[in-house]
Amino acid sequence: MKILLAVDGSVYTQKMLDYLASHVELLAGTHEYTAANVQSALPPRARSALGKEIVDQYYAEEGDKVLTPVCDFLAKHNVQAARVSKVGPAGETIAKLATDGNFDLLIMGTHGHSALGNLVMGSVSTQVLAHCSTPVLLVR
Repeated sequence: MKILLAVDGSVYTQKMLDYLASHVELLAGTHEYTAANVQSALPPRARSALGKEIVDQYYAEEGDKVLTPVCDFLAKHNVQAARVSKVGPAGETIAKLATDGNFDLLIMGTHGHSALGNLVMGSVSTQVLAHCSTPVLLVR
């Protein structure tokens, strides 16, 4: 099975990893894993003031801060994962990555806001579910 792990470095990412560790059928060497991190784009004025090279370096460093601990965790469980770092609106970008990459399953942690909280604040999980044709496992 081809599995996409959407991670943001929060405690919800850790909860998702803990869930994986307790479910051997999901955390098995027979699956193909990709860990993905999506970062919000810097405002255009900041990008133009800093320059492309500095902005690209910033995105790479921020992605590594999130992806390295996740991949280290997986490696401790004898699982190797590809790494993907993207920039854009998180929900839509994760959904597009899952669909375009022909993943069999997308796993991500969720804050678990109420329906009212999602209405007021929005939710990456809600956006993923709205735009994704890949089955999604939300870990709360």
